[in-house]
Amino acid sequence: MTYEVVIGVEVHAQLRTTSKMFCGCSTTFGASPNSQTCPVCLGLPGSLPVINRAAVEMAVRAGLALNCRINPLNRFARKNYFYPDLPKGYQISQYESPICEQGWVVVTVGSAKKSIRIRRAHLEEDAGKTVHEVGASGSIVDFNRAGTPLLEIVTEPDMRSADEVVSYLKTLRDILMYLDVCDGNMEQGSFRCEPNLSLRPHGAETFGTKVELKNINSFKYVKDAIDYEIKRQTKVLNEGGMVRQETRLWNLERGETVVMRSKEEAHDYRYFPDPDLVPLQLEKDWIERIRATLPELPAAKAARFIRDYGLPEYDAMVLTASRGLADYFERCVTLFGQPKTVSNWVMGELSRELNVAGIDAAYSPLSPERLVELLRLVEQGTISLKVAREIFPELYKSGETAEQLVHEKGLTQVSDEETIGALVDQVVADHAVQVAQFRQGKHQVLGFLVGQVMKASGGKANPGKVNELLKRKLTSSAQ
Repeated sequence: MTYEVVIGVEVHAQLRTTSKMFCGCSTTFGASPNSQTCPVCLGLPGSLPVINRAAVEMAVRAGLALNCRINPLNRFARKNYFYPDLPKGYQISQYESPICEQGWVVVTVGSAKKSIRIRRAHLEEDAGKTVHEVGASGSIVDFNRAGTPLLEIVTEPDMRSADEVVSYLKTLRDILMYLDVCDGNMEQGSFRCEPNLSLRPHGAETFGTKVELKNINSFKYVKDAIDYEIKRQTKVLNEGGMVRQETRLWNLERGETVVMRSKEEAHDYRYFPDPDLVPLQLEKDWIERIRATLPELPAAKAARFIRDYGLPEYDAMVLTASRGLADYFERCVTLFGQPKTVSNWVMGELSRELNVAGIDAAYSPLSPERLVELLRLVEQGTISLKVAREIFPELYKSGETAEQLVHEKGLTQVSDEETIGALVDQVVADHAVQVAQFRQGKHQVLGFLVGQVMKASGGKANPGKVNELLKRKLTSSAQ
């Protein structure tokens, strides 16, 4: 039997606040264990939570960008369960009245576009972190992360393949990073995804039993884990077995999913309104003021780049994946009005250096002004394109201007006709065989002759001028 794959995704996006969801402790990543805690996030008796206004605003911004309805009245609830890294014995979350509901986002898979519905996006606090050290007799707990504000974004079961899930996650991550509400770092856990996957016979309307996948910290592993789980569930069903509702971890070393625990239902958590937090009332005018501050989002920006700059769709998608890269590109185009040339350099040489350094274009040591200076030197014929590419890594790292580097290294391109003409004469005299072949119609040898002139000039001759003078010399002599 063949099956249809049905996938919904939960994403926990850590909001970029400086303090936690219900207290003033820092959210900075990497601090020494248990150094960023207080009675509130440790759940000590008598401590009371206070809602972080910045987290609420970020949640509203994200909800508006995801086309959600923002609920003016929403409340916090206690989600009750026991785990060593949950100091209160419950997690403050939202259940019946989430802050955002019924949104959607359009994703691209290959050449096709698809709308993925957002069921809800709600605020909650994170738990701590349990650390299992190899060889230790027990585990240790770091509560620094406890109380960190999260926005949990839950889709409808609209996805039908691993590729659709990856496209959705990349699109969502780009939107949240454009809004500056989440840094999108999957390795540090600030963007965590949990696909929920089930299979059903093709044509069936009822859903199969779903399995939740955890412990996935890259888009590649998302695809690998889903593809493995599809094969596993297919095998179970075809052998007459039943898929169990459970949570499974992705085991990178073994390349498979393994059972973590049975999957809970909502009623297992015994949700009830948090008595320490009154319902949160959002004013309509405040929501609309936030809406007015939303930036141009990736999809709209890509469409504008195609329309206004005449860029191919591929270039537009690459350039707009990062807000910093898109802003860098546009600043360069403002200074140097050749969008495609700028696109080639930003996607090529610049992005390569940024990737090696592991930084966004917003923090590039090479400013748009210095890159444009290099492009102008090529356009003016001062240096060749080859030379520009060769000196780019040093330009990126050194802090010097392109003109300074070219001058120091003596790389100025020679365009003087008299100088190049003398080199052309010498090459023609030294390569009579190739010259004769050219005049007999074998014009492909022109490339060889151009190479000889460039070699004789130490690579400094203007290639265009070399081509022009060689052709003139060869045809005039033939006549």
